[in-house]
Amino acid sequence: MSNGSGVTATLSEVAGSVKETAVEIGEAAASKTGATVAKARKAASKTAKKVKKVVKADIAKAKKVAKKAKKAIDKKTAPARKAVKKTVAKTKKKLAAASASAKKEAAALSRKKAARKAPAKKAAAKKAVAKKAPTKKVAAKKAPVKKVAAKKKAAAKKAPAKKTARKAAKKK
Repeated sequence: MSNGSGVTATLSEVAGSVKETAVEIGEAAASKTGATVAKARKAASKTAKKVKKVVKADIAKAKKVAKKAKKAIDKKTAPARKAVKKTVAKTKKKLAAASASAKKEAAALSRKKAARKAPAKKAAAKKAVAKKAPTKKVAAKKAPVKKVAAKKKAAAKKAPAKKTARKAAKKK
């Protein structure tokens, strides 16, 4: 539909130029946006790097402070630690000595107890044998029983003589 004055061509050219301008504006906006995003990323990475440096520095400072505090604590607690070690060592030695002496004493007591029981057992065994032997002999013969009684009487007579001899010796 042309009227002959080239309106269609002009409209086509205008539309083409509007299209080109729009594309250019879009590209410019996109490039500016991309540049802004890139700048923002750069700024963020720089900030992150700075923050990392600051944090690393703070961590290093904190470590140094912790080392100094540990050294100070070690200096102050070292004498106490040494004293505790000495006390523990002395106590262990005393306990070991006490244990050893207690074991020796227990062994001595058990030996004494065994020594007391052994003669008693021997005497009991002798009495048992003596009781058994005379009963058999008494049944067979009564004469040996009289001899034992005679020996007891003789022993009884000898004992007072010894006492009198002792008294006489004391008086002198």
